[in-house]
Amino acid sequence: MIEIRMHGRGGQGTVVASKILAEALVSEGKFAQAFPEYGVERRGRPVATFLRVNDHRIFLRCKIYHPDMVVVLDPTLIEGGVNVFEGLKDGGKVLINTPRKPDELNLNVNYSIATIDATSIAVKYGLGSKTAPIVNTPMVGAFAAWSGIVSKEAILKAVYKLAPIKKEENVKAAEEAYEVMKEKLR
Repeated sequence: MIEIRMHGRGGQGTVVASKILAEALVSEGKFAQAFPEYGVERRGRPVATFLRVNDHRIFLRCKIYHPDMVVVLDPTLIEGGVNVFEGLKDGGKVLINTPRKPDELNLNVNYSIATIDATSIAVKYGLGSKTAPIVNTPMVGAFAAWSGIVSKEAILKAVYKLAPIKKEENVKAAEEAYEVMKEKLR
């Protein structure tokens, strides 16, 4: 089983991102479970979501304390008091939405770090506003390329199905982020 924790802020689409990933994984014959953890349910407040994926039925029904992967939709959370690395397994992988390169982040952690500028992609496609972009679909596109556990085609279909508005723009944003991440990994 692979366990993934996602960190974002209310209004960035973190909950929808986990639902999109679960939908895509299930469409490929895997078993998936996605659920959020809310604190104060307000725009801009930290939000965490949890996603489990397995080839067999998942019976576990609790928060993920030791994820294999962490996805960070808002890099200010790293400096803002949320320990996004908490409990991450040895050899864990982290995907962060930032225009900076992993070695420019000065994180001093022993995890595999990848970065993608999902904010610029979201702004390019008019997802949210320039001051409050909704970065979930570019992040799931990047996640597909980075993780290798779900196909681009499944992600794009799930984005189209679950994006509440601007379906075409969300699909294009996810596809561009996928291609950008694929290129970074070469």
